[in-house]
Amino acid sequence: VAYRYFATPKRKFIIADTPGHVQYTRNMVTGASNAHLALVLIDARKGMTEQSHRHAVIASLLQVRHLVVCVNKMDLVDFAEEAFERVRDAFTAFAAKLEVTDVTFVPISALHGDNVTSRSPNTPWYGGPTLLWHLENVYIGSDRNLIDPRFPVQYVIRPMSHDHHDYRGYAGEVAGGAFRAGDEVLVLPSGFTTTVASVEFAGERVGEAVPPMSATLRLADEIDVGRGDMICRVSNAPKVAQDVEAMVCWFDEKPLMERSRFEIRHTTRTSRAVVTKLHYRLDVNTLHRDDDAGRLELNDVGRITLRSAQPLMFDAYRRNRRTGSFILVDEATNATVGAGMIIGEAE
Repeated sequence: VAYRYFATPKRKFIIADTPGHVQYTRNMVTGASNAHLALVLIDARKGMTEQSHRHAVIASLLQVRHLVVCVNKMDLVDFAEEAFERVRDAFTAFAAKLEVTDVTFVPISALHGDNVTSRSPNTPWYGGPTLLWHLENVYIGSDRNLIDPRFPVQYVIRPMSHDHHDYRGYAGEVAGGAFRAGDEVLVLPSGFTTTVASVEFAGERVGEAVPPMSATLRLADEIDVGRGDMICRVSNAPKVAQDVEAMVCWFDEKPLMERSRFEIRHTTRTSRAVVTKLHYRLDVNTLHRDDDAGRLELNDVGRITLRSAQPLMFDAYRRNRRTGSFILVDEATNATVGAGMIIGEAE
């Protein structure tokens, strides 16, 4: 994945440019994993292709909330409104099968800059925004889960210095909701309850910690909390289970099969896991499910059931991308061999 950075007076941007061929599905998944918005380029002359379907499916699978379809090379079709509408209608019909709710269509000519940064006189029939205006103004504040407080503990801070004899803080990145001093919280998997004594950032107390802040929580009681534990609200806890169902994109040349064993890394918790069932392989071009697939090859996407040696504290990926995602690591080579999105607890 090629990353490029730029900024305007309104926003800073990171572009993750991924190849479109099916052999690079894993690259597309990697690029989309942290994206707020996906740009799908479609040639106005060719219309929808397999590559267009594939990008839309992966954006939907990775729960990218916002999609911009750039109908490119409008200069080669004489900026015809009919060509633009043909692509728009075809993509809209396909997107109806996916979990895509916010789709914007922009007719552009990348070669000449039409409707990229400024409005083009060649498309008087188009009344929508330019690409840059949309990128600068699309609202992403509601994309993060601010309802379910989730704080995976990354590190326990114990200075044991003369000035901080009894200091004990729990550092990590807020994965959901908000944490404030006085909140009653639950620590998983132990099940102990306590209250937040203070919320700190860069050595100073702050009013609250929200995603994606890295912060330190101090608790009112001295309880056993370590890396991999989860701090949440008493009345709003994630699922805790060892058996989960998930969609997984396979990154390795060695195929995934039932009974395969891996190291699973989920939030800040690391455990061993085994694939207990391979349900189907998903064709990312047609959405066809191959129920007879006995393995997942390189760049394949499929649905599996995993059993973890230790309980995982998770939410469904569609609800929280941070607590609903994981990677699988080959214990022999330490290579990342798969990326997964949790659907829910296995039945």
